[in-house]
Amino acid sequence: MPPAGFFEGTEMPTAGWWEALFSDPAEVLTAVGIRPRMDVIDLCCGDGWFTLRIARIARHVTAVDIDRALLNRARIRLAESGVTNCDFAHGDANAIATLVARPADFVFLANVFHGVQDRPQLARAVASVLQPRGLFAIVNWHRRPREETTVLGEPRGPKTELRMTPTQTKAAVESAGLAFIHKVEIEPFHYAAIFQKRENKSVV
Repeated sequence: MPPAGFFEGTEMPTAGWWEALFSDPAEVLTAVGIRPRMDVIDLCCGDGWFTLRIARIARHVTAVDIDRALLNRARIRLAESGVTNCDFAHGDANAIATLVARPADFVFLANVFHGVQDRPQLARAVASVLQPRGLFAIVNWHRRPREETTVLGEPRGPKTELRMTPTQTKAAVESAGLAFIHKVEIEPFHYAAIFQKRENKSVV
């Protein structure tokens, strides 16, 4: 049974089809805007498939997940690769502000947002840990019937009714004070919606 707070339809896939789906994770990360010298949070990191690649690009990454077993697998993955610029935080994504040590330049969230019950709440939590003008990337399945999104010969991904259009994603996140910047296509079945934290303008 999933831990309390586990988002619907976001179970970690087996390594084989995860690799088939995102065969070049570094390319995905570069496309969404992760750059050297950034401090990045890999939110709901699972077993660290993207975390390792983030660590190889960014200055520092904090991996956050509510599933302690998956987080431990991520820890082992990075340790076996000799990566040392990563911290690990166990807890609920909605409590991210209590889990990370410092504000981030970038928050990365893959294959999770469709299952979040209160999406504006999660977006507000993310905004609270971003630097001014920091970025938030959400990688989502396109809203296509599940039977059309086959990986290694089988339908994969969340139920069709859980999938979100870019417009739905944009509406959920912008209500939390994050501005939509652009959308990136991630073949074959995903897109990434990129948001930026608005700067607070002081009134003189």
